[in-house]
Formats: sequence, C-alpha cells, structure tokens
Amino acid sequence: MSKKYDLLAIPTTPPEGYSKKKTRAKTKELTKELDELQNLMYAEGKHSILVVLQGMDASGKGGATKKVFRYVNPLGVHVHSFKKPTKEEMAHEFLWRVHKHAPQKGMIQIFDRSHYEDVLITRVEGWVDDETAAEKFQHINAFERLLKHNGTTILKFYLHVSEAEQRRRFYERVMLPEKRWKYGPEDLEKATQWPAYRRMYEEAFEHCSEVFPWIIVPTDENWYKEYVISKTVVETMRSFNMQYPKGEIDIDSAEVQALIKAIESENNA
Repeated sequence: MSKKYDLLAIPTTPPEGYSKKKTRAKTKELTKELDELQNLMYAEGKHSILVVLQGMDASGKGGATKKVFRYVNPLGVHVHSFKKPTKEEMAHEFLWRVHKHAPQKGMIQIFDRSHYEDVLITRVEGWVDDETAAEKFQHINAFERLLKHNGTTILKFYLHVSEAEQRRRFYERVMLPEKRWKYGPEDLEKATQWPAYRRMYEEAFEHCSEVFPWIIVPTDENWYKEYVISKTVVETMRSFNMQYPKGEIDIDSAEVQALIKAIESENNA
C-alpha cells in the first residue's frame, strides 16, 4: 500500500529549468513586495499570516527567515523559536505556549519550529505513544481551525533537505568559527534518527492538512527555498484583495481644504 506522503520519493533539489541568477532576481522583487503587502495588511486590519518553518537540523529555517523577510518593517513581523518547554509550559496543555504567540490581525508571525514538535520529537524519543499523538493531531487541527476563523492564514513549510546536504552543512558549521556555535553533539545523534523523523513528519502531514495544507520545499539549494517561500507568502497576501481604509478625515471639510491650499501654495512659491 502506497503512502500518501513519501519524503524519500520527493526531490530535495530544484526542478529542472530554474536559473539561479534569474530566480534570485525574482525573489528580491517578491521580498520587496512583501513589505508593501504587510503594510497594507496592517492598515486594513482584517488578516494575519502565520508562517510555520519545520525541518531537520540544518534545513535552513533561520536563513529562510533572514532572507525572505529582510525588507519587511521590523514592527510588522515577529519571530518565535520553540525550544524545550519550560517548567511553566510543561504545567499547561501543549498548545498553551503556542497560542500566546499567534499573530494579531495585520501582523506576520514566524514560527521556527512550532506546535508540531509535540508530535515529532516526542514520538521519536518515545515520550508520547501513538494514541496520545492521534489525540494531539485533532487538537492541532482544532487550533488551526480556530486561528483561521479569526482571520489567520497558516503557511506550513517543511524544508526538505537531503542527508548528504545536511552532512555538508554540519561540516561547514564545524569548520567555520562564525557558525561553530550552531553545532552541538545532539546534532549527530538526531542525524542518525532520519528514518524515524521521516515517518513522524509523513504522519503529521497526513493527519494535519485538513485546515491548512503542508508545503514541502526542496531545500538543498537555499536560493530555490527562498524563492518558493517568498512566492507563496506574496501570492497568499495578494489573494486577500486588501484595500487601504478611507480613514476618518473628511477631505472636503473647510479645515482640510485650507491646509491643502496652504501647502500647495508653499510648494509653488
């Protein structure tokens, strides 16, 4: 019986026909437009975007955040990286620490790792059994449905990196002093758990795509990864058909007309 999602059968490299130079140029245009769209989204105040970045270590989550959102006003985008839960977070249900970082209307929120960690690493390490995971899948779907109801669109990106490229990036981290701080002994251990992580990701994709689908991004080439994410976010925001609000100023009032005439007079002097 074939699986609905089979990561081993999905390429980690860009499709044929993509030029690195031309694609980077398109990405730059998209990232600049993204700033304009976020400003419009904030002004209109009806929508928000949650960008979820998941992937194995060294898949490029931090790099994607830096490159794709580099032109966005810092006041318009927030980033949260989910680490090991604190004692306070462990004392609550698993979505408590996630919900408080959901984006308000007008904002872009980025999750570097996310609520999906509770059905990924917890299962690989054996902390959560299959029955509990099945319940969490349903809670995640309900949570995402709630955010959708409140005007949030969730874009869930799985950064699909090959084992060979991951090893190359680990080597780079070891050899380059400016990247060495990113490397830890646990990275090698996780690298040996690829089959388990693949299976857990595939099951998460299958059970948690009913509200917002997963987008699997070939990630061996960073320039293509950045293009796919930029294009997806921009096209999603375009689809909102947003408009700047008219505001509360009466353009025809005597006071406003007097101000306009005074400024125009100064400019023409």
